[in-house]
Amino acid sequence: MSSDPCAPPVVSTLQHDSAGSLTDVAGIEVGHFTDTRRPTGCTVVLTREGAVCGVDVRGAAPGTRETDLLAPGNLVQQVHAVLLAGGSAWGLAAADGVVRWLEERGAGLNVRFGTLPLVPAAVLFDLPLGDARIRPDAAAGYAACEAASRAAPAEGNAGAGSGAIVGKLFGIERAMKGGIGTASVTVAGVTVGALIACNAMGDVFDPATAALIAGARSADGRSLINAPSALLRGELPQPVLAGTNTTIGVIATDAQLTKTQANRLATVAHDGLARAINPVHTMSDGDTLFALATGRVPLADTAVGMTLLGTMAAEAVARATVRAVRQARAVTVNGLHVPCAADFSLA
Repeated sequence: MSSDPCAPPVVSTLQHDSAGSLTDVAGIEVGHFTDTRRPTGCTVVLTREGAVCGVDVRGAAPGTRETDLLAPGNLVQQVHAVLLAGGSAWGLAAADGVVRWLEERGAGLNVRFGTLPLVPAAVLFDLPLGDARIRPDAAAGYAACEAASRAAPAEGNAGAGSGAIVGKLFGIERAMKGGIGTASVTVAGVTVGALIACNAMGDVFDPATAALIAGARSADGRSLINAPSALLRGELPQPVLAGTNTTIGVIATDAQLTKTQANRLATVAHDGLARAINPVHTMSDGDTLFALATGRVPLADTAVGMTLLGTMAAEAVARATVRAVRQARAVTVNGLHVPCAADFSLA
């Protein structure tokens, strides 16, 4: 942080009417694979040149791959992609396709006998919509890489958000469509972006207005009941199988961070989920956030420190979560109709 009293004030370029994107961060590409056979898919975040990575798992029912290597005391310092996928634990197979795609292009860690791409991953549970035997596989992960670019990624019913549903506390027949969303914040030349696939058991609120956007509906399906308030009034939720929900995502910054700092950024970024989702981090959610640092901007050369960076990350996560449900569209699969936020004139 600068201590010069004559230094110009830090000015944020964040605009409320311009959400931004994870791809605003230098060194980041995003690609979706969206399955046409049922609502499911996967999303890859590529860092071909490598990026320092941290992770924080807050949900009690996670489905993850290679998260242990991200601990600050462990050997590996950089990863080459992060995968988000539907399909529950089966969807972790999509990471194999990402590894193959990166290896073909020479991206990865030199382990003497080959170049090994490191691809942590997390999954969400989207099996209720359609044939549960259809889920992301290695071919899906490879296709997501083929589609990756620096362009702002599609939001709503795309990639890992294709089959996402929110507000399932009182049964899936009273839930609403979730999705995937993205946002970014830039302050003093440093950018933090977020990409969030929201499949939460809880309701989703807009922290900027406190408005309820999507969640559990009344028994007749015509209105939102505000699930946290309903729980506190004594309405009992339906039994929910552990792991059948989950919000997963990636935060990225062009700041130069250590592995310890990247893990701290992932931790603080969960504050954004807590602002937008209620209840969150439940026994039936596997909420997991990764934090990537591409290292293009040394923090020592800016007025940005970890406190401000964490504030930016939480804000980007909250906004991306809101966009995930605002951009989602209703689906009807095998007789189950899942409405979206726009259907309730709250978008």
